[in-house]
Amino acid sequence: MSVSIIIKTLNEQARLGQTIVTAVQGLTRLKDKSQEYPLGEIIVADSGSTDRTLEIAAEHGARIAQVKPPATGSCGVGPQLGFQYSKYEFVCLMDGDMELDPEFLVAAVAYLNDHPACAGVTGHVVECNLENLEFQRRVQRSSPENRIGDIDRMNGGGLYRRQAVEELGYLSDRNLNGYEELDLGVRLRKRGWNLSRLDRPFVQHFGHTENAYKLLIRRWRSRYLFGLGQALRASLAEGHFSMFLQELPELRLWFVVYAWWFTAAALFFILPGLIYPLLVNLLTIALLISVMSFRKSSLRMGVYTVVAWLFNAAGLAAGFVKPRLDPKSWIESKKWEPGEYG
Repeated sequence: MSVSIIIKTLNEQARLGQTIVTAVQGLTRLKDKSQEYPLGEIIVADSGSTDRTLEIAAEHGARIAQVKPPATGSCGVGPQLGFQYSKYEFVCLMDGDMELDPEFLVAAVAYLNDHPACAGVTGHVVECNLENLEFQRRVQRSSPENRIGDIDRMNGGGLYRRQAVEELGYLSDRNLNGYEELDLGVRLRKRGWNLSRLDRPFVQHFGHTENAYKLLIRRWRSRYLFGLGQALRASLAEGHFSMFLQELPELRLWFVVYAWWFTAAALFFILPGLIYPLLVNLLTIALLISVMSFRKSSLRMGVYTVVAWLFNAAGLAAGFVKPRLDPKSWIESKKWEPGEYG
């Protein structure tokens, strides 16, 4: 029943201490008085923090691995980095701004033991910072991966079976700045494994509290918004492009956005002068915002939704054309001595 908990970090000094405390509590729940082997380990996989993240991790006795320049961190690098140094039968992925539900590991390990064809199991990710429009939008969204039972990905993390991951050759694609959970889910299901969500909490997530528009800009600069395009590019290389197309309904929206952009540009060649095409384009934007504001029952949310469409569609295109590295190549890292909990 031993578990390797991998905590992905990048400047998480604000909440990492509590994250590790809840991880230790989760491991403690697994212990039986008859057991003499270690309950597990906690690995902080850091993508280059410049704050007190590593200091806090060390204070709490976590094992630490950090990306070493010239390698750079990404959403795909962190999980893979931690996995390379993990050793136990089950691997739990979570972020440094999450708090693990104390009873989750007990329920998840039992589920995987009872379901040998299941590669991973998760629960609900409870969003706690809802003042940000992005996280409000995430809660309101009805996505297939949020359902109970069989799912196509484990967004936010969960408990994976090491055997299943080792069959793939790597846990997460180092090229991905996002959508690494879907990429992993597709690769696992392609080999005959399945994933599941229990109707119980997995973690509480304390996401960014900054302005939603600043968060969009930061995600563009960090290339997080490139993730979908990178994942599509990876699906071509790995031979599961058709599965991606079937499981990403948002692609239809981004292609509609591209058609909108093409039409908006074409108007300047079709209509006379500059005033008419500008007027038609402005009226189109106003109409889109009005429709989304009505659907979301909020003008603020309507405006943000349309702006988010623009950023995400641009990120998809930019990510798709980005060159790829071999995802099975070793990630250079600095390593600290482990601290085990037993």
